[in-house]
Amino acid sequence: MPAVGQAAVTGQIVRNILDRYFQQIQTAARKAAAARTSPPLIPLEMDAKSAAFTRFTEVTDVGLTQVRPQLYLLDLMRNPGTRTTKTVASLLMIARAAAHIRRTGERVLLVTPTSGNKGTALRDAVARAYETGLATPDELRIVMLAPEASRSKLRDCPLTAEPSLRTANPVVVADVERPGDVKLLSSEVVERSAAEIFDTTGFRIWYTLDLDNYRIADAARAFVEAELLPVTEQSAPRLHAHAVSSAFGLLGYHLGHQVLGDGATVLPTPARHPGFFLVQQLATADMVTSLLGMKVPEYTYDEEAGLWRQSTAAEFPAVTDHPQEVIDATFYTKEPPTRKQVNEIVARHGGGGVVVSRRECLDKFQEVRSLAADAGIMIAADPSQIREWSLVKAITGVLVARERDLITVDTDVVVHASGYYSDELLAPLRDEHLTRVSTADDLAKVVLAAAHA
Repeated sequence: MPAVGQAAVTGQIVRNILDRYFQQIQTAARKAAAARTSPPLIPLEMDAKSAAFTRFTEVTDVGLTQVRPQLYLLDLMRNPGTRTTKTVASLLMIARAAAHIRRTGERVLLVTPTSGNKGTALRDAVARAYETGLATPDELRIVMLAPEASRSKLRDCPLTAEPSLRTANPVVVADVERPGDVKLLSSEVVERSAAEIFDTTGFRIWYTLDLDNYRIADAARAFVEAELLPVTEQSAPRLHAHAVSSAFGLLGYHLGHQVLGDGATVLPTPARHPGFFLVQQLATADMVTSLLGMKVPEYTYDEEAGLWRQSTAAEFPAVTDHPQEVIDATFYTKEPPTRKQVNEIVARHGGGGVVVSRRECLDKFQEVRSLAADAGIMIAADPSQIREWSLVKAITGVLVARERDLITVDTDVVVHASGYYSDELLAPLRDEHLTRVSTADDLAKVVLAAAHA
């Protein structure tokens, strides 16, 4: 079992969490499967752990650093190929795909709609499967579909290295009315084309939109905390803060906490469940408004200053450039179905939420950079270079919440550092490596071409 290391800058590090907590994650998978009311779209459990799996997952280190009294950063973005927490779930999905291929002899073609990061991480995982010998391009492929609004999020990876790989693993950008429509477009194509593709090519289509694909992997966050920062009877009240779209990461943590509470692992059982603190942007604030039972307040335009103001709700930005501001296209989900479950967890264990504006992120930018640097995370000095804002948003949200007494002074806060990159840190995907579509028929042709490549 890999050792927990100590680094001068980045604090405590758990090496390869998918390998280290393999048995606990398997327990989480069985627990999730038992609670389902419908069968999963793709298998949830893994085969036995192997040396190849350990090599494949070695980019899943997690760091935990105390950056100031009662403030911790949980660094979930240490894979240099993605710089986001989506790595963990993506590697687990691809490892399960490789196990399915070995067990059944079937080939697997993944189809994933995404606003950017999820697709990037799955492509990185497929490339790692090729590199480590877990699967070959003839056995495993992926079609990624993103909305045009997410063009700036798309990152390069080894799957663009040659024309044959690009055809077999296309990145598709859709001209859709709303970013979330990529889910409807992709599900339509999968529903009508899966049988034909399997009959003519032997490729079984795996559609990735299943909450449990992410909850099971994100359960490891609770295991890291139990090992590095366990909650005891003497611990201060604790919140886990996260910049969220649908809060899959926090729901995964909750699943992991349940596994620990069952006492089925060698890790310590937490004395209590921490609260959840959600951070969102104005364009997609549905998790926070649902949690708080309130609407986004009315903003008044200040013509002289050229901005919008409100002073009625401390949970929302006092000033913003627009009442429907999009800071980051990754956070594109409106009215997520996970609201009810998150609300129930917060009602039982405490927490809250805040919505931040770009102006607030910029006002706190130097402080955020300094705190991140203390955890070994270097944020670009020029905010215009940032392509993934979740880390900046999460820390900003905690800072403004402290100032407004939305988080009490006696509370420890663990910030989930779930994503940050710039073009310099992670190269963007080139235009000539994209395929653009506008209809289901267009997408169906691309998926069929990928299967036949």
